[in-house]
Amino acid sequence: MGQFMDVHHGMQGITSDQLQEAHKADLAIEKDEGVHFERAWADPESGTVYCLSEAPSADAVQRIHERAGHKADEIHAVPLSV
Repeated sequence: MGQFMDVHHGMQGITSDQLQEAHKADLAIEKDEGVHFERAWADPESGTVYCLSEAPSADAVQRIHERAGHKADEIHAVPLSV
């Protein structure tokens, strides 16, 4: 399992409740792909949302996001952390 940071653009004005709902949608189906979404962050002004997950692959992360209705614009492997 690797860690991945994905980025969503174009979500200007996202509220805390909307971020929570999007995260819940991912959590509801994440096990289907062996993914675990750990945390999400958002900047409503820029419309950028970030999600940190553990997953077998970036493709697995994308499949969950697509099914939940918010495809990621970028997915980056995070092989090192402190």
